[in-house]
Amino acid sequence: MQTIQTKLVFVSFEDKQEVLDLMRRWSSCVRFAYNRLLEGYDRNTLKRELQKIFNLNSRYVDDAIMKAKSTLEANIELGTNPGKVIFGGRDLFERLRKRHINGKAYEKLKIKWQEKRKGNLYSRGDKSKKGNLNTRIEIDKNGTFLRINAGKRKYVYAKVQAGWKRGKNREELIQAICISGEPYSVELKLKNGSIYANFIVEENFPETKITGEKGVIGIDVNACPSNISWAETDEKGNLINYGEIPMPELESGNSDKREYFRWQYAYEMVKIAEQKGKALVIEKLDLKHKGKRGDFSGRKSRRIRHNFSYKSLLEKIKTLAKRKGIQVIEVNPKNTSITGMLKYAPQFMVTKDVAAAYVIARKGLGLEERIPANYIKLLNTLTVDELEELKEHVKKTVKNQQLKKKHLKEIKKAKKFIQSLESKPERVPRPLDGTSFSARDFWRVLKVAVVTPLSPEKVRRDFSVLKGLLIQGKWGDRMLA
Repeated sequence: MQTIQTKLVFVSFEDKQEVLDLMRRWSSCVRFAYNRLLEGYDRNTLKRELQKIFNLNSRYVDDAIMKAKSTLEANIELGTNPGKVIFGGRDLFERLRKRHINGKAYEKLKIKWQEKRKGNLYSRGDKSKKGNLNTRIEIDKNGTFLRINAGKRKYVYAKVQAGWKRGKNREELIQAICISGEPYSVELKLKNGSIYANFIVEENFPETKITGEKGVIGIDVNACPSNISWAETDEKGNLINYGEIPMPELESGNSDKREYFRWQYAYEMVKIAEQKGKALVIEKLDLKHKGKRGDFSGRKSRRIRHNFSYKSLLEKIKTLAKRKGIQVIEVNPKNTSITGMLKYAPQFMVTKDVAAAYVIARKGLGLEERIPANYIKLLNTLTVDELEELKEHVKKTVKNQQLKKKHLKEIKKAKKFIQSLESKPERVPRPLDGTSFSARDFWRVLKVAVVTPLSPEKVRRDFSVLKGLLIQGKWGDRMLA
Protein backbone atom coordinates (compact mmCIF):
# COMPACT_ATOMS: atom_id res chain seq x y z
CA MET A 1 0.00 0.00 0.00
CA GLN A 2 1.36 3.42 -0.98
CA THR A 3 0.12 6.80 0.26
CA ILE A 4 0.70 10.10 -1.59
CA GLN A 5 0.06 13.22 0.51
CA THR A 6 -1.15 16.45 -1.10
CA LYS A 7 -2.88 19.74 -0.29
CA LEU A 8 -6.11 20.94 -1.93
CA VAL A 9 -6.54 24.49 -3.25
CA PHE A 10 -10.12 25.64 -3.92
CA VAL A 11 -11.21 28.13 -6.56
CA SER A 12 -13.69 29.87 -4.26
CA PHE A 13 -14.54 30.16 -0.56
CA GLU A 14 -17.99 28.71 -1.26
CA ASP A 15 -16.51 25.53 -2.78
CA LYS A 16 -14.33 24.97 0.27
CA GLN A 17 -17.32 25.45 2.58
CA GLU A 18 -19.27 22.85 0.58
CA VAL A 19 -16.51 20.31 1.15
CA LEU A 20 -16.13 21.24 4.82
CA ASP A 21 -19.86 20.66 5.31
CA LEU A 22 -19.55 17.29 3.55
CA MET A 23 -16.64 16.32 5.82
CA ARG A 24 -18.61 17.39 8.91
CA ARG A 25 -21.63 15.27 7.92
CA TRP A 26 -19.47 12.28 7.02
CA SER A 27 -17.54 12.48 10.33
CA SER A 28 -20.85 12.63 12.24
CA CYS A 29 -22.04 9.64 10.23
CA VAL A 30 -19.00 7.61 11.36
CA ARG A 31 -19.64 8.44 15.02
CA PHE A 32 -23.34 7.63 14.72
CA ALA A 33 -22.57 4.34 12.94
CA TYR A 34 -19.99 3.41 15.61
CA ASN A 35 -22.52 3.81 18.42
CA ARG A 36 -25.16 1.84 16.53
CA LEU A 37 -22.66 -0.99 15.89
CA LEU A 38 -22.04 -1.13 19.64
CA GLU A 39 -25.78 -1.60 20.06
CA GLY A 40 -25.77 -4.50 17.60
CA TYR A 41 -27.24 -2.90 14.48
CA ASP A 42 -26.53 -4.69 11.19
CA ARG A 43 -24.96 -2.98 8.16
CA ASN A 44 -28.03 -3.01 5.88
CA THR A 45 -30.34 -1.44 8.47
CA LEU A 46 -27.71 1.17 9.26
CA LYS A 47 -27.10 2.01 5.61
CA ARG A 48 -30.74 2.88 4.90
CA GLU A 49 -31.04 4.94 8.07
CA LEU A 50 -27.77 6.89 7.69
CA GLN A 51 -28.47 8.00 4.12
CA LYS A 52 -31.59 9.82 5.30
CA ILE A 53 -30.12 11.30 8.48
CA PHE A 54 -26.88 12.71 7.02
CA ASN A 55 -27.94 13.29 3.41
CA LEU A 56 -25.07 11.21 2.01
CA ASN A 57 -25.08 8.83 -0.94
CA SER A 58 -24.79 5.08 -0.41
CA ARG A 59 -21.05 4.95 -1.19
CA TYR A 60 -20.17 7.59 1.39
CA VAL A 61 -22.35 5.81 3.97
CA ASP A 62 -20.75 2.44 3.17
CA ASP A 63 -17.30 3.94 3.75
CA ALA A 64 -18.45 5.54 7.03
CA ILE A 65 -19.75 2.18 8.31
CA MET A 66 -16.49 0.51 7.26
CA LYS A 67 -14.44 3.12 9.18
CA ALA A 68 -16.65 2.76 12.25
CA LYS A 69 -16.34 -1.03 12.15
CA SER A 70 -12.53 -0.93 11.76
CA THR A 71 -12.29 1.49 14.71
CA LEU A 72 -14.40 -0.85 16.84
CA GLU A 73 -12.31 -3.91 15.91
CA ALA A 74 -9.04 -2.05 16.50
CA ASN A 75 -10.09 -1.05 20.02
CA ILE A 76 -11.08 -4.61 20.87
CA GLU A 77 -7.70 -5.84 19.58
CA LEU A 78 -5.86 -3.22 21.62
CA GLY A 79 -7.79 -4.19 24.73
CA THR A 80 -9.37 -0.77 25.27
CA ASN A 81 -13.02 -0.33 26.16
CA PRO A 82 -14.86 0.36 22.85
CA GLY A 83 -17.63 2.14 24.75
CA LYS A 84 -15.22 4.85 25.88
CA VAL A 85 -13.75 5.84 22.51
CA ILE A 86 -13.47 9.59 21.97
CA PHE A 87 -13.41 10.68 18.33
CA GLY A 88 -10.94 13.52 17.94
CA GLY A 89 -8.52 12.04 20.46
CA ARG A 90 -8.73 11.33 24.18
CA ASP A 91 -5.54 13.23 24.95
CA LEU A 92 -6.82 16.47 23.41
CA PHE A 93 -10.23 15.99 25.02
CA GLU A 94 -8.75 15.50 28.50
CA ARG A 95 -6.58 18.61 28.11
CA LEU A 96 -9.64 20.63 27.12
CA ARG A 97 -11.69 19.21 29.96
CA LYS A 98 -9.10 20.06 32.62
CA ARG A 99 -9.07 23.65 31.36
CA HIS A 100 -5.45 24.14 32.44
CA ILE A 101 -4.97 26.87 29.80
CA ASN A 102 -7.04 29.90 28.82
CA GLY A 103 -7.39 32.52 26.13
CA LYS A 104 -5.91 31.99 22.68
CA ALA A 105 -4.05 28.83 23.70
CA TYR A 106 -7.33 27.20 24.79
CA GLU A 107 -9.14 28.27 21.60
CA LYS A 108 -6.29 26.92 19.46
CA LEU A 109 -6.44 23.57 21.25
CA LYS A 110 -10.23 23.47 20.88
CA ILE A 111 -10.01 24.13 17.13
CA LYS A 112 -7.39 21.38 16.78
CA TRP A 113 -9.68 18.86 18.53
CA GLN A 114 -12.71 19.89 16.46
CA GLU A 115 -10.71 19.54 13.23
CA LYS A 116 -9.66 16.01 14.17
CA ARG A 117 -13.23 15.16 15.19
CA LYS A 118 -15.20 16.77 12.33
CA GLY A 119 -12.71 17.24 9.49
CA ASN A 120 -12.59 13.78 7.91
CA LEU A 121 -13.77 12.08 4.75
CA TYR A 122 -12.83 8.71 3.29
CA SER A 123 -13.79 7.37 -0.12
CA ARG A 124 -12.82 3.87 -1.22
CA GLY A 125 -11.61 3.09 -4.70
CA ASP A 126 -13.63 0.90 -7.06
CA LYS A 127 -12.09 -1.15 -9.85
CA SER A 128 -15.41 -1.36 -11.71
CA LYS A 129 -15.53 2.46 -11.83
CA LYS A 130 -11.89 2.70 -12.97
CA GLY A 131 -10.63 4.63 -9.99
CA ASN A 132 -12.95 6.34 -7.53
CA LEU A 133 -16.51 7.52 -8.16
CA ASN A 134 -17.05 10.01 -5.32
CA THR A 135 -13.58 11.57 -5.33
CA ARG A 136 -12.07 11.30 -8.80
CA ILE A 137 -8.75 12.59 -10.16
CA GLU A 138 -9.14 14.62 -13.35
CA ILE A 139 -6.42 16.15 -15.53
CA ASP A 140 -6.66 19.08 -17.94
CA LYS A 141 -4.35 21.75 -19.37
CA ASN A 142 -4.56 23.74 -16.12
CA GLY A 143 -3.25 20.91 -13.95
CA THR A 144 -4.46 18.05 -11.78
CA PHE A 145 -7.78 18.36 -9.95
CA LEU A 146 -9.83 16.35 -7.50
CA ARG A 147 -13.52 16.21 -8.33
CA ILE A 148 -15.50 15.81 -5.09
CA ASN A 149 -19.13 14.70 -5.07
CA ALA A 150 -20.71 17.18 -2.60
CA GLY A 151 -24.23 15.77 -3.02
CA LYS A 152 -27.40 17.10 -4.70
CA ARG A 153 -25.78 16.47 -8.09
CA LYS A 154 -23.09 19.03 -7.32
CA TYR A 155 -19.38 18.48 -7.88
CA VAL A 156 -16.65 20.63 -6.36
CA TYR A 157 -13.23 20.85 -8.02
CA ALA A 158 -10.04 21.43 -6.03
CA LYS A 159 -6.55 21.78 -7.50
CA VAL A 160 -4.11 19.15 -6.23
CA GLN A 161 -1.03 20.88 -4.86
CA ALA A 162 1.69 18.25 -4.58
CA GLY A 163 5.35 18.47 -3.68
CA TRP A 164 8.13 15.91 -4.09
CA LYS A 165 8.49 12.40 -2.74
CA ARG A 166 11.86 10.62 -2.75
CA GLY A 167 13.03 12.50 -5.81
CA LYS A 168 9.73 12.05 -7.66
CA ASN A 169 7.12 14.66 -8.50
CA ARG A 170 4.00 13.69 -6.55
CA GLU A 171 1.73 15.27 -9.15
CA GLU A 172 3.22 12.99 -11.80
CA LEU A 173 2.55 9.99 -9.56
CA ILE A 174 -1.09 11.05 -9.11
CA GLN A 175 -1.50 11.58 -12.87
CA ALA A 176 -0.09 8.10 -13.48
CA ILE A 177 -2.67 6.67 -11.06
CA CYS A 178 -5.44 8.49 -12.92
CA ILE A 179 -4.32 7.26 -16.35
CA SER A 180 -3.86 3.65 -15.18
CA GLY A 181 -7.55 3.28 -14.32
CA GLU A 182 -6.62 1.28 -11.20
CA PRO A 183 -8.68 1.83 -8.02
CA TYR A 184 -7.43 4.38 -5.51
CA SER A 185 -8.85 5.55 -2.19
CA VAL A 186 -8.93 9.18 -1.08
CA GLU A 187 -8.80 10.43 2.50
CA LEU A 188 -9.46 14.12 3.27
CA LYS A 189 -8.16 15.67 6.50
CA LEU A 190 -8.68 19.17 7.90
CA LYS A 191 -5.60 20.65 9.58
CA ASN A 192 -4.93 24.27 10.56
CA GLY A 193 -7.79 25.42 8.34
CA SER A 194 -6.46 23.68 5.20
CA ILE A 195 -7.78 20.50 3.59
CA TYR A 196 -5.26 17.80 2.74
CA ALA A 197 -5.86 14.79 0.49
CA ASN A 198 -4.11 11.45 0.86
CA PHE A 199 -4.27 9.18 -2.21
CA ILE A 200 -3.94 5.51 -1.28
CA VAL A 201 -3.12 2.84 -3.88
CA GLU A 202 -2.29 -0.83 -3.63
CA GLU A 203 1.31 -1.55 -4.50
CA ASN A 204 2.39 -3.84 -7.33
CA PHE A 205 5.21 -5.79 -5.73
CA PRO A 206 8.08 -7.17 -7.85
CA GLU A 207 8.52 -10.89 -8.46
CA THR A 208 9.93 -12.81 -5.49
CA LYS A 209 13.61 -13.46 -6.20
CA ILE A 210 15.01 -14.30 -2.77
CA THR A 211 13.46 -17.50 -1.38
CA GLY A 212 14.32 -20.10 1.26
CA GLU A 213 16.20 -22.23 -1.26
CA LYS A 214 19.57 -21.37 0.32
CA GLY A 215 18.31 -21.00 3.87
CA VAL A 216 16.29 -18.55 5.95
CA ILE A 217 16.50 -15.96 8.71
CA GLY A 218 14.14 -16.46 11.63
CA ILE A 219 12.96 -13.38 13.55
CA ASP A 220 11.76 -13.14 17.15
CA VAL A 221 10.42 -9.63 17.86
CA ASN A 222 8.88 -10.35 21.26
CA ALA A 223 12.29 -10.47 22.93
CA CYS A 224 13.09 -8.99 26.33
CA PRO A 225 14.56 -6.46 26.86
CA SER A 226 12.98 -4.97 23.75
CA ASN A 227 14.97 -6.14 20.73
CA ILE A 228 14.76 -8.06 17.48
CA SER A 229 16.57 -11.40 17.76
CA TRP A 230 17.44 -13.16 14.51
CA ALA A 231 19.03 -16.45 13.52
CA GLU A 232 20.36 -17.43 10.07
CA THR A 233 20.34 -21.04 8.83
CA ASP A 234 21.43 -22.92 5.73
CA GLU A 235 18.96 -24.86 3.60
CA LYS A 236 19.21 -27.87 5.97
CA GLY A 237 18.38 -25.84 9.07
CA ASN A 238 21.90 -25.63 10.53
CA LEU A 239 22.69 -22.45 12.49
CA ILE A 240 25.10 -20.15 10.61
CA ASN A 241 24.86 -16.77 12.28
CA TYR A 242 22.73 -14.80 14.70
CA GLY A 243 22.34 -11.33 16.18
CA GLU A 244 20.15 -8.85 18.04
CA ILE A 245 18.91 -5.35 17.22
CA PRO A 246 18.06 -3.29 20.34
CA MET A 247 14.79 -1.31 20.13
CA PRO A 248 14.80 1.05 23.17
CA GLU A 249 12.75 3.69 21.31
CA LEU A 250 9.67 1.45 21.29
CA GLU A 251 9.48 1.54 25.09
CA SER A 252 8.56 5.23 25.31
CA GLY A 253 7.61 8.32 23.31
CA ASN A 254 4.45 9.23 21.42
CA SER A 255 2.81 6.99 18.83
CA ASP A 256 4.28 8.90 15.84
CA LYS A 257 7.80 8.50 17.20
CA ARG A 258 7.34 4.76 17.81
CA GLU A 259 5.82 4.33 14.35
CA TYR A 260 8.86 6.03 12.80
CA PHE A 261 11.30 3.75 14.62
CA ARG A 262 9.30 0.62 13.76
CA TRP A 263 9.88 1.47 10.10
CA GLN A 264 13.61 2.02 10.78
CA TYR A 265 14.00 -1.35 12.52
CA ALA A 266 12.05 -3.06 9.73
CA TYR A 267 14.40 -1.50 7.13
CA GLU A 268 17.40 -2.75 9.11
CA MET A 269 16.10 -6.31 9.30
CA VAL A 270 15.14 -6.48 5.62
CA LYS A 271 18.57 -5.09 4.68
CA ILE A 272 20.22 -8.02 6.50
CA ALA A 273 18.02 -10.50 4.59
CA GLU A 274 18.81 -8.79 1.27
CA GLN A 275 22.58 -8.86 1.91
CA LYS A 276 22.54 -12.52 2.89
CA GLY A 277 20.10 -13.53 0.14
CA LYS A 278 17.84 -15.40 2.55
CA ALA A 279 14.05 -15.53 3.00
CA LEU A 280 12.55 -14.24 6.25
CA VAL A 281 10.52 -16.35 8.69
CA ILE A 282 8.26 -14.59 11.19
CA GLU A 283 5.62 -15.58 13.73
CA LYS A 284 1.97 -15.19 12.82
CA LEU A 285 0.71 -13.23 15.83
CA ASP A 286 -2.91 -13.69 16.86
CA LEU A 287 -4.25 -10.78 18.94
CA LYS A 288 -7.83 -11.98 19.31
CA HIS A 289 -9.51 -10.90 22.53
CA LYS A 290 -9.40 -13.92 24.83
CA GLY A 291 -10.49 -12.44 28.14
CA LYS A 292 -13.94 -11.98 29.58
CA ARG A 293 -16.25 -9.66 27.72
CA GLY A 294 -15.74 -6.10 28.93
CA ASP A 295 -12.25 -6.82 30.35
CA PHE A 296 -10.29 -3.97 28.77
CA SER A 297 -7.97 -2.77 31.51
CA GLY A 298 -4.94 -3.55 33.60
CA ARG A 299 -2.19 -6.07 32.96
CA LYS A 300 -3.99 -7.91 30.18
CA SER A 301 -4.66 -4.68 28.29
CA ARG A 302 -0.99 -3.67 28.51
CA ARG A 303 0.08 -7.06 27.16
CA ILE A 304 -2.30 -6.74 24.18
CA ARG A 305 -1.00 -3.25 23.36
CA HIS A 306 2.56 -4.56 23.67
CA ASN A 307 1.86 -7.39 21.20
CA PHE A 308 -0.03 -5.01 18.91
CA SER A 309 3.15 -2.92 18.61
CA TYR A 310 5.17 -5.98 17.61
CA LYS A 311 2.51 -7.09 15.14
CA SER A 312 2.78 -3.65 13.53
CA LEU A 313 6.57 -4.13 13.26
CA LEU A 314 6.12 -7.54 11.60
CA GLU A 315 3.66 -6.07 9.09
CA LYS A 316 6.25 -3.44 8.15
CA ILE A 317 8.91 -6.12 7.72
CA LYS A 318 6.52 -8.02 5.41
CA THR A 319 5.79 -4.91 3.31
CA LEU A 320 9.45 -3.89 2.93
CA ALA A 321 10.51 -7.46 2.15
CA LYS A 322 7.90 -7.72 -0.61
CA ARG A 323 9.20 -4.47 -2.11
CA LYS A 324 12.65 -6.07 -2.29
CA GLY A 325 11.35 -9.35 -3.74
CA ILE A 326 12.16 -11.27 -0.54
CA GLN A 327 9.95 -14.19 0.47
CA VAL A 328 8.31 -13.94 3.91
CA ILE A 329 7.18 -17.18 5.56
CA GLU A 330 4.75 -17.02 8.51
CA VAL A 331 4.70 -19.83 11.08
CA ASN A 332 2.70 -20.78 14.16
CA PRO A 333 4.45 -19.33 17.25
CA LYS A 334 3.38 -22.27 19.44
CA ASN A 335 6.18 -23.43 21.77
CA THR A 336 8.97 -21.55 19.96
CA SER A 337 10.21 -19.97 23.21
CA ILE A 338 10.01 -23.18 25.28
CA THR A 339 11.75 -25.26 22.62
CA GLY A 340 14.42 -22.61 22.08
CA MET A 341 15.28 -22.13 25.77
CA LEU A 342 15.41 -25.87 26.55
CA LYS A 343 17.06 -27.23 23.42
CA TYR A 344 19.10 -24.60 21.58
CA ALA A 345 19.99 -21.94 24.20
CA PRO A 346 22.21 -24.39 26.14
CA GLN A 347 23.37 -26.23 23.01
CA PHE A 348 24.72 -23.12 21.23
CA MET A 349 25.22 -20.97 24.36
CA VAL A 350 22.92 -18.22 23.05
CA THR A 351 20.09 -16.21 24.65
CA LYS A 352 16.66 -17.77 24.77
CA ASP A 353 15.43 -15.13 22.30
CA VAL A 354 18.05 -16.02 19.68
CA ALA A 355 17.20 -19.67 20.32
CA ALA A 356 13.51 -18.89 19.74
CA ALA A 357 14.42 -17.14 16.46
CA TYR A 358 16.32 -20.29 15.44
CA VAL A 359 13.28 -22.47 16.15
CA ILE A 360 11.16 -20.06 14.07
CA ALA A 361 13.65 -20.35 11.20
CA ARG A 362 13.57 -24.16 11.33
CA LYS A 363 9.77 -24.12 11.37
CA GLY A 364 9.89 -22.00 8.21
CA LEU A 365 11.92 -24.77 6.55
CA GLY A 366 9.29 -27.32 7.60
CA LEU A 367 11.57 -29.04 10.15
CA GLU A 368 10.20 -30.64 13.31
CA GLU A 369 11.80 -30.38 16.73
CA ARG A 370 12.44 -33.63 18.59
CA ILE A 371 12.78 -33.84 22.35
CA PRO A 372 16.44 -34.78 23.11
CA ALA A 373 17.08 -38.28 24.51
CA ASN A 374 18.36 -37.10 27.91
CA TYR A 375 15.26 -34.97 28.42
CA ILE A 376 13.18 -38.08 27.68
CA LYS A 377 15.07 -39.97 30.42
CA LEU A 378 14.21 -37.19 32.86
CA LEU A 379 10.54 -37.25 31.84
CA ASN A 380 10.41 -41.03 32.32
CA THR A 381 11.63 -40.76 35.96
CA LEU A 382 9.86 -37.53 37.01
CA THR A 383 7.36 -38.09 39.84
CA VAL A 384 4.35 -36.26 41.20
CA ASP A 385 6.09 -36.07 44.63
CA GLU A 386 8.95 -34.08 43.10
CA LEU A 387 6.48 -31.68 41.52
CA GLU A 388 4.75 -31.31 44.89
CA GLU A 389 8.11 -30.43 46.48
CA LEU A 390 8.65 -27.82 43.76
CA LYS A 391 5.21 -26.39 44.47
CA GLU A 392 6.08 -25.88 48.14
CA HIS A 393 9.45 -24.38 47.19
CA VAL A 394 7.73 -21.84 44.93
CA LYS A 395 5.24 -20.92 47.66
CA LYS A 396 8.10 -20.15 50.09
CA THR A 397 10.51 -18.35 47.75
CA VAL A 398 8.42 -16.38 45.23
CA LYS A 399 7.09 -13.07 46.57
CA ASN A 400 5.63 -11.71 43.34
CA GLN A 401 2.00 -12.83 43.48
CA GLN A 402 1.43 -12.82 39.71
CA LEU A 403 4.58 -14.89 39.07
CA LYS A 404 3.75 -17.25 41.92
CA LYS A 405 0.25 -17.78 40.54
CA LYS A 406 1.70 -18.52 37.08
CA HIS A 407 4.21 -21.07 38.45
CA LEU A 408 1.61 -22.86 40.56
CA LYS A 409 -0.77 -23.07 37.62
CA GLU A 410 1.93 -24.62 35.44
CA ILE A 411 2.94 -27.09 38.16
CA LYS A 412 -0.69 -28.14 38.61
CA LYS A 413 -1.01 -28.91 34.89
CA ALA A 414 2.29 -30.81 34.91
CA LYS A 415 1.18 -32.93 37.88
CA LYS A 416 -2.08 -33.79 36.17
CA PHE A 417 -0.25 -34.82 33.01
CA ILE A 418 2.31 -36.95 34.87
CA GLN A 419 -0.46 -38.65 36.88
CA SER A 420 -2.12 -39.67 33.61
CA LEU A 421 1.12 -41.40 32.56
CA GLU A 422 2.31 -42.97 35.84
CA SER A 423 0.74 -46.35 35.06
CA LYS A 424 3.02 -46.65 32.02
CA PRO A 425 6.51 -48.05 32.77
CA GLU A 426 8.11 -46.08 29.92
CA ARG A 427 6.16 -42.86 29.36
CA VAL A 428 8.17 -41.57 26.42
CA PRO A 429 9.50 -44.58 24.49
CA ARG A 430 11.18 -42.59 21.70
CA PRO A 431 12.11 -39.03 20.71
CA LEU A 432 8.90 -37.17 19.88
CA ASP A 433 8.40 -34.58 17.18
CA GLY A 434 7.70 -31.19 18.71
CA THR A 435 4.66 -30.55 16.53
CA SER A 436 2.62 -33.50 17.78
CA PHE A 437 -0.03 -32.89 20.45
CA SER A 438 1.59 -35.14 23.06
CA ALA A 439 5.04 -33.62 22.50
CA ARG A 440 3.67 -30.13 23.22
CA ASP A 441 2.52 -31.38 26.62
CA PHE A 442 5.96 -32.90 27.29
CA TRP A 443 7.71 -29.60 26.43
CA ARG A 444 5.50 -27.81 28.96
CA VAL A 445 6.26 -30.40 31.66
CA LEU A 446 9.98 -30.06 30.89
CA LYS A 447 9.75 -26.30 31.36
CA VAL A 448 8.21 -26.81 34.81
CA ALA A 449 10.67 -29.52 35.86
CA VAL A 450 13.84 -27.91 34.49
CA VAL A 451 13.40 -24.12 34.17
CA THR A 452 11.20 -23.23 37.16
CA PRO A 453 13.62 -24.61 39.82
CA LEU A 454 16.53 -22.72 38.24
CA SER A 455 15.08 -19.26 38.70
CA PRO A 456 11.62 -19.17 40.29
CA GLU A 457 11.75 -15.48 41.25
CA LYS A 458 12.68 -13.95 37.86
CA VAL A 459 12.86 -14.71 34.15
CA ARG A 460 16.20 -16.36 33.48
CA ARG A 461 18.25 -15.18 30.48
CA ASP A 462 21.19 -17.63 30.61
CA PHE A 463 20.48 -21.34 30.16
CA SER A 464 24.07 -22.59 29.79
CA VAL A 465 23.63 -24.52 33.06
CA LEU A 466 21.32 -26.91 31.18
CA LYS A 467 24.10 -28.05 28.85
CA GLY A 468 25.20 -30.85 31.18
CA LEU A 469 21.64 -32.18 31.35
CA LEU A 470 21.02 -31.80 27.62
CA ILE A 471 24.29 -33.36 26.38
CA GLN A 472 25.37 -35.75 29.15
CA GLY A 473 22.15 -36.38 31.07
CA LYS A 474 23.56 -34.92 34.30
CA TRP A 475 20.78 -33.39 36.31
CA GLY A 476 22.32 -33.78 39.77
CA ASP A 477 19.80 -33.43 42.58
CA ARG A 478 16.84 -34.31 40.39
CA MET A 479 15.13 -31.10 39.32
CA LEU A 480 18.18 -28.84 39.71
CA ALA A 481 16.71 -27.25 42.82
